[in-house]
Amino acid sequence: MARALMGRDDNRVRVDLDTRSYDIRIGRGVIEGAGAEIAAVLPGARLAVVVDETVASLHLNVFAESLKAAGLDHTVIMVPAGESTKCFSQFERLCDEVLAARLERGDAIVALGGGVVGDLTGYVAASVRRGMAFVQVPTSLLAQVDSSVGGKTGINSRHGKNLIGAFHQPALVLADTAVLDTLSPREFRAGYAEVAKYGLLGDADFFAWLEENWQAVFAGGPERDEAVARSCQAKADVVAADELESGRRALLNFGHTFGHALESAVSYETERLVHGEGVSIGMMLAHEFSERLGLIDADTVARVHKHLTDVGLPVTVQAIPGQLPPVDTFMDIIAQDKKVSRGALTFILTRGIGEAFVEKGVDPAVVSEFLKEKLDA
Repeated sequence: MARALMGRDDNRVRVDLDTRSYDIRIGRGVIEGAGAEIAAVLPGARLAVVVDETVASLHLNVFAESLKAAGLDHTVIMVPAGESTKCFSQFERLCDEVLAARLERGDAIVALGGGVVGDLTGYVAASVRRGMAFVQVPTSLLAQVDSSVGGKTGINSRHGKNLIGAFHQPALVLADTAVLDTLSPREFRAGYAEVAKYGLLGDADFFAWLEENWQAVFAGGPERDEAVARSCQAKADVVAADELESGRRALLNFGHTFGHALESAVSYETERLVHGEGVSIGMMLAHEFSERLGLIDADTVARVHKHLTDVGLPVTVQAIPGQLPPVDTFMDIIAQDKKVSRGALTFILTRGIGEAFVEKGVDPAVVSEFLKEKLDA
């Protein structure tokens, strides 16, 4: 039986940011009542709904009906599916379309989709009229437990992932766990990497719970709602303590320095690597690098390796199809990572399950040697 979280409603997690606090509503069928939830938070607002073609074919009709039932006027803006949509040209187009729809500052922009749509739409909301209200309706597991919560928005650059953007908190997050039934097995597994991350970085009990219950999470029972809620609560706690990532919030990037470098190295070609797969390999590399530095033992590394492989996630760079660039290219990408400070490399390392920490000033030569060994394996 899934263990209930202490201090939260059965289907609601609160992100406590004083006057900018907001709720994450979690559960099966949430999207059917989305209009009423949005109207309660943003009464009278007109909406621009940003959605990609894939999600529109699956969920737009139900969502639009809920808006109509709540008396919310809205316009729909379609974008292409895929990571390449997080770019300057789509950002410019969305800004223009929101303005053309004559939405005012008191109106709102809604992201109906996965992390790409959420990141892009949030950045548009942060920018148009110097800031508009923003609602996240995440339709992927990865977006529900990670990118929809915490206010990080942005687009990619040729220099790296998510290097252009803003912190802009949503007014509401609506996470319908039933829509996850429409994800492909690959997409669901990729999102699960972010769920496992919360256990690995700061909650050993949660990781042990996932080891016992991951099959039920995948199957869609109450354990799925519990896993999403526990992940959201973990992120909400960190965001409330460090909204702008000046300290503790950097822990949420566990596995991401390596993972983002891998995504950039394959030019964000999702046929080769999607974000959650990069995070999975990145978390494995973070554990192996921590072992190299004498911080953890081989048994801990083996335990993480077993769980990630049990659920079907990749754990080595060799799992990525096609040729990868040389180690110097990876080091150039890592040097552009958002956690770099005055040229010094910062990594999220670990002293054990649930014991991640921020390590500043990591020697680039040691990282380079480690990565070369992994690339040549």
